Amino acid sequence: MSEPTPVFDDLREESEELDHVVAELAEERWALATPAPRWSIAHQIAHLHWTDRAALLAVTDEDGFGEVVQKALKSPDSFVDEAAEEGARLAPAELLSRWREGRAALDRALRAAPQGARFPWFGPPMSAASMATGRLMETWAHGQDVADALGVVRAPTDRLRHVVRIGVRARDFAFGVRGLPVPAEEFRVEVRAPSGALWTYGPEDAPQRVTGPALDFCLLVTQRAHRADLALHAEGPDADRWLDIAQAFAGPPGTGRKAKGEPA
Repeated sequence: MSEPTPVFDDLREESEELDHVVAELAEERWALATPAPRWSIAHQIAHLHWTDRAALLAVTDEDGFGEVVQKALKSPDSFVDEAAEEGARLAPAELLSRWREGRAALDRALRAAPQGARFPWFGPPMSAASMATGRLMETWAHGQDVADALGVVRAPTDRLRHVVRIGVRARDFAFGVRGLPVPAEEFRVEVRAPSGALWTYGPEDAPQRVTGPALDFCLLVTQRAHRADLALHAEGPDADRWLDIAQAFAGPPGTGRKAKGEPA
């Protein structure tokens, strides 16, 4: 069994917070458009449900997960949208129920996973804790899309430390996926947590640095806000370029959000 780790509890709490946002919505509000093109609130929850199910298969049924991967390979540019569309066609109450059941099953599976086990994923194999961290990042990011659609301002929490960590670790991927040379030196990243703590990564004396609020860093690396609208500061040309291309998610570069006031 996996060692108890805060990320399992944090993932559950992050999911419950989003659940509270959508649970009492009138049925017609599930059709509200979110900032993601062609995705409604229902699409956002359907996507989280589908990915939770994929993660559950990865942890409990490697052959079953392999079938999911094969389907994805047959339509790499459309399988995410197709899965979200399928789920979004469900009645909101049914979709909500399935999402709750799926994430509860994943929570149990992650906690019961053998210590040291690694599981297949669409990228490199992952530990149970890494799997939970990825699910938390996605839940928070898609939850932001839902909040933006509803005009809700969410109070940030220190659960964001998991999103920050993924964003920092994905630096080289962000450069590589765009065909850009990966910086040879580590950057120093210093971000202020919602609690006021300072989270730091990389050598203290690194000449290339990124500083600012943890919330803004998370919005940047999940591409939920444009850099121009965030209070992040870069020192050094490579760090500055990173803030233009950062992404915490796997796959091709995202289009990101337009700056406020920029024509649609």
